[in-house]
Amino acid sequence: MMKIAIVGYGRMGKEVEAIAKSKEHEVVTIDPNCRADFPEINEESMKNVDAAIDFTIPETALKNAKLYNQLKINTVMATTGWYDKMEEMKSNVSDIGFIWAGNFSIGVNVLFRILDCASKIINNIDSYDISAFEMHHKGKKDSPSGTAKMLADIILKNVDRKKKLATEKLNREIAEDELHFASMRGGSIPGTHKIIFDSEADTIEITHTARNRSGFAVGSVMAAEWIKGKKGFYNIDDLMNEIIGGQ
Repeated sequence: MMKIAIVGYGRMGKEVEAIAKSKEHEVVTIDPNCRADFPEINEESMKNVDAAIDFTIPETALKNAKLYNQLKINTVMATTGWYDKMEEMKSNVSDIGFIWAGNFSIGVNVLFRILDCASKIINNIDSYDISAFEMHHKGKKDSPSGTAKMLADIILKNVDRKKKLATEKLNREIAEDELHFASMRGGSIPGTHKIIFDSEADTIEITHTARNRSGFAVGSVMAAEWIKGKKGFYNIDDLMNEIIGGQ
């Protein structure tokens, strides 16, 4: 059993709390905007905490990380949208164990590994073009999703004929070397990501559809258990390598 601080007590925070308590972990919640145990990250709210799980917003991720580092609290950074400041984040958490992911769902991370294999195959078959699409609920703060960017990175790494990512609305013909990853926001959709390999003869699709938020919560609690007692800067691949083995 461990003590977990959940920072950001919205819908995801409440899902994480339920999963953590079902595994008999002690939980403390922190959020200035709703009824949580504490309004802010400080010595009092982090007393005896083994790991923090951050589900907040991109604008506060780096500031929060610096506080976790000052308080020596190992961290699961489940907040997305800050990846353009990766080097600053590394500097901010130099004294703790820190794990981040665009998506902590174990199923999504299995998807990453499937796509890595599939895109290497498609690289050798020029007749297939590649496109992608993601959908999320109307309250999501970033677009495209962190998961979409990670999926796109896998394709761009493995498929020689795709050099550039396009995420905007296209009022033009797409270039042969562009990968278009479209986004939609609406309703209460937890998250759907679809990769499409299309030729004149047929279409191959790889899709992950989250039925609810529990997959993200389970993965983030697993990450908190994994990061306890560690020091260093990790991502979800390090956890996945222990679960299912390296690629």
